[in-house]
Amino acid sequence: MLHRLCLQLTLSIIFLATLAAPHALAQGRDVGDQPGYIPDAAEERTDPKFQRQVVFYRSTEPAGTIIVHTSERFLYVVQPGGRALRYGIGVGRDGFQWQGLLKISRKLEWPDWTPPEEMIQRQPYLPRWMAGGPGNPLGARALYLGNTVYRIHGTNQPQTIGTAVSSGCFRLVNPDVIDLYERIPVGTKVIVRQRPEV
Repeated sequence: MLHRLCLQLTLSIIFLATLAAPHALAQGRDVGDQPGYIPDAAEERTDPKFQRQVVFYRSTEPAGTIIVHTSERFLYVVQPGGRALRYGIGVGRDGFQWQGLLKISRKLEWPDWTPPEEMIQRQPYLPRWMAGGPGNPLGARALYLGNTVYRIHGTNQPQTIGTAVSSGCFRLVNPDVIDLYERIPVGTKVIVRQRPEV
C-alpha cells in the first residue's frame, strides 16, 4: 500500500512538472533576464571577436563619440587617427531594436533596477525593483541615454554578448562597461545605427 502511494505521488509530481514547463516557456523568459545570477570571472571572458580592442574605423564624428552598430553587435568609441575602441555588445531582440541620436544624460555605478511596466507585463516573473550589485541585470555601471528607458549597461549574463536578447538596451560585460564608464562623460553624443554606413 505504501509502495502504491509513493508511486502515485511520483506520477502526480511528474504530471504537474510537465504542465508547469509549457507555462514557463509561454512567459517568454529569456536568458538575458536572470536577476540574482552572479557570473564568475571565467564567464566574463567573451569570444575573442567580442573582446574590447582598438580597430581601424573611418568616421567623420569627433573623437569620443559613441557609435552603436546593432547589426554588427559592436559599440565604437571614436578615437583620433582613423581608429576606434570597439566593444562587443548584446542588443535588443526583434521588435526592440531602434536607431537614433542621443546623449549620455547620467551615469551610475552599481545602479538599482526598476523594470519598466511594459517589461513587467511581458515578463511577470521579474522583480519590481532590485538593488544594485553583482546579481543585478544592469551590471556594474549604467550610462543613461537621453530621457529614454534605454541604457548602455553591464550584465550579469555575459554569454549574451553578441546576441539580440534585450528589451532595447545595450549590454557589455562588466569589465568593459567599467572601462567605458571611466572614459565617457555625461553629454557624450551617442549614434545608434541598425546597419553600417555604406
